[in-house]
Amino acid sequence: MIDGTPLHSAIAARGELLFLPLGGAGEIGMNLNLFGYNGQWVMVDLGVTFGDDSQPSIDVIMPDPVFIAERRDALLGIVLTHAHEDHIGAVPHLWRRLGAPPIYCTPFTASVLRRKLPEYGLARDVVIHEVPLSGDFSLGPFRFQMITLTHSIPEPNALAIHTPVGTVLHTGDWKFDPEPLVGQVTDFDTLKALGDKGILALVGDSTNVFKPGEAGSEAAVRASLTELIGQFNNRVAVACFASNVARLESIVMAAAAHGRRVALVGRSLHRMVESARENGYLADLPPLVSEDEVGYLPPEEVLLLCTGSQGEQRAALARIAANDHPHVVLEEGDAVIFSSRIIPGNEKSIGRLHDKLIKQGIEVVTEQDHFIHVSGHPARDELARMYALTRPKIAVPVHGELRHLYEHAELARECQVPTAVVVENGDVLRLAPGEPMVLDKVPTGRLAVDGSRLVPLGGAELKQRLRMTYNGMAVATLVLDKRGNLQTDPVLTLHGLVDAEQDEAQILIDKALDAIEDVVETFAASGRGGEDTVLRDAVKAAVRRIVHSAIGLKPVTEVHLIRL
Repeated sequence: MIDGTPLHSAIAARGELLFLPLGGAGEIGMNLNLFGYNGQWVMVDLGVTFGDDSQPSIDVIMPDPVFIAERRDALLGIVLTHAHEDHIGAVPHLWRRLGAPPIYCTPFTASVLRRKLPEYGLARDVVIHEVPLSGDFSLGPFRFQMITLTHSIPEPNALAIHTPVGTVLHTGDWKFDPEPLVGQVTDFDTLKALGDKGILALVGDSTNVFKPGEAGSEAAVRASLTELIGQFNNRVAVACFASNVARLESIVMAAAAHGRRVALVGRSLHRMVESARENGYLADLPPLVSEDEVGYLPPEEVLLLCTGSQGEQRAALARIAANDHPHVVLEEGDAVIFSSRIIPGNEKSIGRLHDKLIKQGIEVVTEQDHFIHVSGHPARDELARMYALTRPKIAVPVHGELRHLYEHAELARECQVPTAVVVENGDVLRLAPGEPMVLDKVPTGRLAVDGSRLVPLGGAELKQRLRMTYNGMAVATLVLDKRGNLQTDPVLTLHGLVDAEQDEAQILIDKALDAIEDVVETFAASGRGGEDTVLRDAVKAAVRRIVHSAIGLKPVTEVHLIRL
């Protein structure tokens, strides 16, 4: 609400250009950005992030789009900057909730997205408009111009969003790589031309704002990987992000230079290679071998290109380390190269994977040991060069935690940008007319994929599951008559609290049963034995008190009352 008026009505009345992030501002991942003008909205990116040890059983998390879902009729479309999961991963989950809007992206991103849709029953439903590289299109009052950049995936695009009150440059994820190996180089001429015409605001990537210098080139990584792989005499496995097509090509080329054959191990690698070849990439790749063929080759002729660089339990490398893969093994004397960085939050899972491999006599090589990875995000010198080229009036840092956003804003000011504004998810930022200003705050949140459902990440269901995980569960069953007298002995089951085979377990259960009987008898004697809700709460409290006094935990407790 603005001045008591519904937000979309206020926009229509004022003719304001608004920027509203619902994900990715104050965090890395889960990108969801909205631009609004005259009551109409466009969405840029719709991504996910991934669960960690703090949320057992939750693998995928995404922004809650409730604000724009309630205004779905005003959503003109979704524009995707590139094919990384933190920019497209939520599309299959939220597309219907958003009113089934059309999607606009370049051909490679379209190929990756189309391979995701059948799993969700959307193969024939989602309308995807393929936009050629450097193409443009219009949605209502917004004209979009795709600008080719470089990143760690093919066809990353900045978006020049032209509106009646000014042009916004939304960078997406990017860096300036002079030799990206796969795909085109950055379109510097268009960036400079936009700057010459005048850019109202730059909404930009903040991931590596603390890193001095430049991110580095994929060409340099290829040379280093080639040199490193030549040092090993047995099997070599390389783990990297499946989406880094240039890195995949480099690994295959490096293997071929030393007479090794490459097998792709992991479904996402196969899907990414298929998408790349569909769009003319990887055309000169040497022939690959299948997982079941690689076991027949001499170890010195094998290179396994694996998923699982972040220690994901279901990925190929974790299964290989656990000796649980149906076709592929690693043995003492083999080597595993992690050609990737550690994403914050994954340190524990990656450390556990490293330990499993090392315990089996397998050599582990990371970016701390050898030059085998460069980031896909701009370091400080590249950010400064972007501002020198585009010269925006306003800088709006996104794609970073708060510390990144504030540092990016300060760097923008050092680069002579007149105004830098830090916003968080839910902040409604007016870009024009007038001075930039946060007008309002709208509801935001996170949704988690829980089986086949989407549930609020902070909702009661997941909170209770978490309490059960850390505190166990107690279930009491009571059979009572109408007055509340026990008709048989109560039954108590403890889950995740004590070892049922130990004598201490039965002692604890007996104490709790005595306490339950005391509560029931007290209620029956007072004439309140028929009050189910109050009786149930009293029994819960008695069980929790006994368990806490014995083992220091307060279990989730359920009481089943059966009336005869």
